[in-house]
Amino acid sequence: MKWAGDRQFWHEIPSGKGPSTTGTSDTGIDLTRLSPPQGGLASSGVPALDRLLADGYPDRSAVLVVGPPGIGKEALGYWFTQTGLVQGDFCLYVTRLSVREVLQDVKGFGIDMQQKVPLWLASDGGQIKYDVNDLAALSFNIKDVLKKNSSRRIRVVVDVLSSLLMLNQPETIYRFLDQLLADAKQYDAVVFATLEEGMHRPEVLAAMQQLFDGVVEMRLYEEGLRVLPLLRVRKMRGIPPQPGYFNFTLTREGMEMSPYVK
Repeated sequence: MKWAGDRQFWHEIPSGKGPSTTGTSDTGIDLTRLSPPQGGLASSGVPALDRLLADGYPDRSAVLVVGPPGIGKEALGYWFTQTGLVQGDFCLYVTRLSVREVLQDVKGFGIDMQQKVPLWLASDGGQIKYDVNDLAALSFNIKDVLKKNSSRRIRVVVDVLSSLLMLNQPETIYRFLDQLLADAKQYDAVVFATLEEGMHRPEVLAAMQQLFDGVVEMRLYEEGLRVLPLLRVRKMRGIPPQPGYFNFTLTREGMEMSPYVK
């Protein structure tokens, strides 16, 4: 058995006996017995993930989702945003794509972001223009939006970190992100960001992860002739480490998860 894709900095899954059918992970968490999340700013928008996280992402936190292209990182951002819109939170969505491209992808997960919409900071079609070559403007625009909506609960989704790291020195992005996250935590805000696996050196990935309160890994794992999508909460402020992996499936109805062991 081996990892599908880049394997230079991810640990192999611990050995075990096979998939569990009881809903209990090898960390002792019984997913079938945990109470459902109570809502609020920190809800991930995915009930199964909220139960794993003891009701969702911490308030005033920053969460990073790392995984290969096409595995579903963006879907977690879509559900996080949709839940905030339904709850009346202010939502800012920062993307290197056009709004049209994001909305096309969103539809594939059964999500409607056209009735209740976030504020778009996008390359095209948004209320604010995103320019990958203008880091100062990006920082100013995000901080300005946070300040103007300081009386509300805020969700910020950012899917531009990998493109920024490809065009700037890692030290520059580290300083930019460190200051941005510190500023965001002055407000009632949760920042959700994605990072592409395989595009950056291991030490760069480690440095980026160090800045965040929570890190969720999404992996592809080869098991014989099968390729399994797996998820692990590498760290999350307020909960103990959880080394166990979970099978997951993305559908138009949401994400289904079940504990996994070899």
